[in-house]
Amino acid sequence: MYPANFDYQKAASVEEALALMSANPDLKVIAGGHSLLPAMKLRLAQPPALLDVWGIEELKGIRREGDWFVVGAMTTHADVLRSDLPLFPEVAYEVGDPMVRNRGTIGGSLAHADPSADYPAAALALGAEFVIRGPQGERVVPAGEMFLGMFESAVQPGELLTHIRIPATVQASAYEKFKHPASHYAIVGVAVVRDANGQIRAAYTGAGEKAERLPMLEERLNSGQPVGTGLVDAGNLLGDRFASPEYRAHLVDVLAERAAARV
Repeated sequence: MYPANFDYQKAASVEEALALMSANPDLKVIAGGHSLLPAMKLRLAQPPALLDVWGIEELKGIRREGDWFVVGAMTTHADVLRSDLPLFPEVAYEVGDPMVRNRGTIGGSLAHADPSADYPAAALALGAEFVIRGPQGERVVPAGEMFLGMFESAVQPGELLTHIRIPATVQASAYEKFKHPASHYAIVGVAVVRDANGQIRAAYTGAGEKAERLPMLEERLNSGQPVGTGLVDAGNLLGDRFASPEYRAHLVDVLAERAAARV
């Protein structure tokens, strides 16, 4: 049950949202709600105030700008699934179920930085960029600097992720996932991309505290070697009742082999 002074506000524009966050630092941004609401139900998060940004139309939709696709942060997984974006539609199909995909947003998922989420690995493999706006103006954060730790992203208090920029000149891409049968979150997911220059970029999610690149896989594939094994050190991975660190390391090898075969 929420306290009597629980506050709920809506914003119709990015400027209004930033002004409201500046006036009330306790505001927690909510859009589709499929990351925050479950945490609130379990009392893992109990924000005293919510800021609903679902109605900000300028943050919805996908457009092409030269060699980049620009994706609004409030674009739903379902819209991503139906788009011509490289890799992300395949990833969106793996997100949750139809209800989650029709309401949840790509920006909310990426800013939430869940270590088992699918999009972070794809963003790293694609070399995506994140447009973040705050009181000091707009900044662009490369994917390699976006995911800082477990549920920790580069989006700071008082800031809003507005757009994701994705290279439009990708040659080929693939995402392979071993998912939890109930939650559909990734126990391990591996994304592999052949970029415009024919070079391989790869990343994994679900196995550690955040999504990470796979430099050993990239080096092997870019030099014409087979995928092989031992792509990650089990000592750096997480273990739980669903999968040990050693099993997750094995899954990275297996899924990397499958994804690489498709690019």
